[in-house]
Amino acid sequence: MTFNLNAWQKISNKFSTLFTILFVIIMVTLTFSADAKPKIKIKYGYSLDGFVRVQVKNETNKDLACWVAIDGFKKKFRLPPKMTSQWVTANDKRYTYTNFSTWCDYIDLHPEYQKYNRG
Repeated sequence: MTFNLNAWQKISNKFSTLFTILFVIIMVTLTFSADAKPKIKIKYGYSLDGFVRVQVKNETNKDLACWVAIDGFKKKFRLPPKMTSQWVTANDKRYTYTNFSTWCDYIDLHPEYQKYNRG
């Protein structure tokens, strides 16, 4: 039984090419999925009365559907591109910034937010 080195190299090259193509497809897929969440910035502060408050900034070029929640109260709004929302203020001084919950997503995925005011 003789072993043909040329045949082995051809098979090895085919597997190497297949592996490279598969690796590129996986990397491209992971790269696109990493861009799925909109880029926002959350800013916390205090009002003149000493209540904690939060503001959301849209850093994308698309409209966003957003909400800010604290202790069961949820304020829903639309956020235009490159704009900042109004301040949402807590109604109790015992709250801190950790009590706020924020969420934003592309408005194309949540058309029911079209009826809400701009933030």
